[in-house]
Order: sequence, then C-alpha cells, then structure tokens
Amino acid sequence: MRRKNIAVVGMLLVTCLSSVGCGQKKDKQESLAATKTSAFETASEKQTEEKTEKETIKETSKENVKETETETEKETESKTEADTKTAVSESDELADGVYTADFNTDSSMFHVNEACDGKGTLTVKDGEMTIHVSLTSKKILNLYYGLAADAAKEGAQLLDPTTDSVTYSDGMTEEVYGFDIPVPALDEEFDVALIGTKGTWYDHKVSVSNPEPKEDDAKSAVDLEDGSYTAEVTLEGGSGRASIESPATLTVKDGKVTASIVWSSPNYDYMIVDGKKLFPVNTEGNSVFEITVASFDTELDVIADTVAMSKPHEIEYTLAFDSSTIKTAE
Repeated sequence: MRRKNIAVVGMLLVTCLSSVGCGQKKDKQESLAATKTSAFETASEKQTEEKTEKETIKETSKENVKETETETEKETESKTEADTKTAVSESDELADGVYTADFNTDSSMFHVNEACDGKGTLTVKDGEMTIHVSLTSKKILNLYYGLAADAAKEGAQLLDPTTDSVTYSDGMTEEVYGFDIPVPALDEEFDVALIGTKGTWYDHKVSVSNPEPKEDDAKSAVDLEDGSYTAEVTLEGGSGRASIESPATLTVKDGKVTASIVWSSPNYDYMIVDGKKLFPVNTEGNSVFEITVASFDTELDVIADTVAMSKPHEIEYTLAFDSSTIKTAE
C-alpha cells in the first residue's frame, strides 16, 4: 500500500514537472514568435517609411521638373513675345515712297472724310513719315502735333490746313480742310491737338496703320535727287481742244517733285489735284499751276475749272509723266 502511494506521488511529480517544462517551452515559443512578429512589423514599417520617402522624393523631383518646365515655358514665351515685338518694330520701317494708310482717331467729331474711306496719303522720306488727311468740313482751323496745353503756348508750331476737294459716292463734290500730320511710328497712338471755330484747344489720340503702296507699278518720284528736270507729260480728257506744254519743268526739293503745268489758255482759274485746290501762280498769260507729282508712268486724275464758257465749268483730265524722258534741265 505504501509503495502504491509512493508510485502515485512519483507519477504526479513527473506530471507536474512535464507541465512546467511544457509551459516554459510554450512561453519560450510564444516569446520567440512575438519577437519574430515584432521584427517583421519593424521591418515592414521601415520598408513602408523607405517607400514613402522614395515616393516623396520622386514627387518632389516631379514638382521640381514641372516647375523648371513651367519656368522654361515662361522664358520661351517671353522671348517669343520679345522677338515678335522686334519683328513688328522692324516691319514698321517703310521704304521711301507714297502709301495709303488707315488714319484712326478717338472721336466721332474728328476723323477722315467718309469719301476717303478712313484713309490718308502717307509719304515716307528718309525714314520720316507724314500723312495727309482730308477732314469732314472746314470747322477745324489748326492742328498741333502734341498736347493742347503746349499748343496754346507762344511760339507753338501749328499745322495749317489745306483746301481739299472730296467727291462722295453720289457724285457730289465738297471742299473741306486737310492737314499734313507728322507720324512718329505705325500702329502706335500719338497726341494731336485741334482748335475749331470756337477757339478752344482739344486733345485727341490718333494712330496710323496698314500702309499699302499707292502705286505698285509706278516709279516713285522720290527716286530723284534734288534739282531741276524736264519730262514729257500727256493730257487726256475734256473736249480735246485744251493742251499743256510738254516737256514740263520739274523741281525736286527734299524728295518732293513739283511740276509746272502750263495750259494753252488763260481761262483756267483753279485745279484740283489729289483732293487739293490749287490756284494759278501767274497773273498774266496762259494759266500756270504747280502741282505735286507723287509718281511717274501712271495716270494722275485732275480737275481744271475753266471760265471760258458762259459760266465756270469743271472738267476732268488725266496727266501722265513719262519717267523714261526725264532729263536734267539745262
């Protein structure tokens, strides 16, 4: 009986020891597993952080590249714009000659006559430009190239009017004032002041644009050097009874060509040339007029008024100066 009890106690002791060993082993395994899990999580976190850091660097690089590209595009656009402006500026330099061009104003009270379709005659000589414009009436007495405040000062150089003749679409003809206005640059506004019958100066902004050669195939009169010349001139129109002296005497000064037109009659009291009304330069003998010649080898439309009939009568003619016959006057 005693041996049996001892055996039972021994078995219990073995069982306990086994349980303790198993528990320790289990705890050790669990601890090892936990350590592995912790290490795995740490490694995963590290990989995640490295990945995030790489993505951040990559995104930052992309942003930097994008910003660089944007700055490059802006620089390219700025350079292109500057080149464009330079090209426009260079294209503004017209060769010497005569052109038609748009004359733009800031007022419905001050503009080119409707018969001229918003255009004037632009003359270029040695790079300097002047535009002649015919206005709507004779109410504007003077112009000033600049501001009204300066126009009113003593010694200001005012622009005097010319008397122009315009013909409307219905055939009606009217005399209006015109002006020769200096043009500093094309497609850029500049200041012009005007004074009317009320005696008050007003400021205006004007610009000149879209120049086109007035006579593409004609020889420009500004090709001649200053001096005196002669050239054959033909007259067409009217009844055919009137005539003019040929060759005509030409005078060139500062690039402007003036022809002396001598009629076969003393009865012409005025001419209208390029919209300007001209009067004889002599008082005795046949009527003599001095007219501006803008180009050769092309027809120039003129009007001559004769008093030989019962009442004054305007007659339309065309003049043509032959450049091949130009000679230095003796």
